[in-house]
Amino acid sequence: MTYAFSPHAIPSIPVAGSDLRFPVHRIHCIGRNYADHAAEMGASVDRAQPMFFMKPADAIVIDDGDVPYPSMTQELHHEVEMTVALARGGRDIPVAHALEHVYAYGIGLDLTRRDLQSIAKKRGHPWDTAKGFDHSAPVSALRRVGDIGHPPGSARLTLDVNGERRQATELSQMIFSVAEIIHELSKFYELESGDLIFTGTPAGVALLQHGDRFHAELEGVATLSGRIL
Repeated sequence: MTYAFSPHAIPSIPVAGSDLRFPVHRIHCIGRNYADHAAEMGASVDRAQPMFFMKPADAIVIDDGDVPYPSMTQELHHEVEMTVALARGGRDIPVAHALEHVYAYGIGLDLTRRDLQSIAKKRGHPWDTAKGFDHSAPVSALRRVGDIGHPPGSARLTLDVNGERRQATELSQMIFSVAEIIHELSKFYELESGDLIFTGTPAGVALLQHGDRFHAELEGVATLSGRIL
């Protein structure tokens, strides 16, 4: 096969404790998966209809890299989230077998142009420019299930900005569990190996400014640090 030009490199995430890389196929995100965050955004939670959106695979920022402040916004917000990496996919995956598809866990930031999102909501427009921009998904190295197991519901998820705690929760507060997210996503898409899932953020989302330093941690799993340029 001859391409018109050289294809881009496949975005990938380091796998902790190995020389392996996890090739990212797609990034799926769930919104309003913590009741306190839904409340602070003035939104309701509907377990009958989970809300999903996507980011491009090449939005990832790895190795605790610096994150350029995006264009076209005055309100860049942080949203700390557990990430789930899939080793295999499928359609209509039963909840009881969903965790069998998980390869690894990590932590990430769903960076959001909040002002653009607010405008899109008011106009009934898609959120693509608010969520799916360049460098909008800083992520940690992944920890394999075979090495750490599945994180317990009591595991703490936290984010500090410039040494000050901004977000904190336990995974037990998720409205849809990891297994339920995989199950629900697989109704809409044929999930595949390489899919990465952002599992939602707790309350406390707020502005990031030029020069801010962030440090996120998922207890017993991963840490993520970086700086907003």
